[in-house]
Amino acid sequence: MHAMQYEITLPADYDLDIIRRRVATKGQLLDQFPGLALKAYLLRERGVAGSPVNQYAPFYLWRADEGANRFLWGPGFRGLSEDFGRPVVRSWLGLAVQDGPGREGAPTAATRLRTPIGPDQDPAEAIESALADLPADRPGAHTTALAVDTTCWELLTFTLWTATPGPEYGERYQVLHLSRPELAQLPRGRHW
Repeated sequence: MHAMQYEITLPADYDLDIIRRRVATKGQLLDQFPGLALKAYLLRERGVAGSPVNQYAPFYLWRADEGANRFLWGPGFRGLSEDFGRPVVRSWLGLAVQDGPGREGAPTAATRLRTPIGPDQDPAEAIESALADLPADRPGAHTTALAVDTTCWELLTFTLWTATPGPEYGERYQVLHLSRPELAQLPRGRHW
């Protein structure tokens, strides 16, 4: 498994209904995409849930690299790049996935917490600590993933929520749509 996200920061006066309509008409196109565990169509709205910006920021968990490659080099990402410019795509190595008590519900929110691993910190110890602190058992948690970016030694905790999460879980997003064609096949627990 690996995680992937790109962020498209939009002007402060941008009509976010354009993004909502885009997701409403195109979101289901990835509902059966091979190799994709999940795609959360995420939106941050300036002044809502502490967001300083308007931002469209889809988040992906890929079960298979072939799926990610098929998406990035295919018509979907090409169309997005034509409409908004080609964004930087961040990638993280997957470490763990856990189901939460809200797993059967429809997620309406997501959080992303990025935690640096200091130069004097043992990465394995940082990962063990992060695994112990995952919010997957919190009320309203749907799915939680832990991943690492080894280019900058940063842990990523991403959680989908069926309830409103607090700011302690990181940056907060609205979930406009969730595609989850192969989420059930993604191994739970640690991935090593």
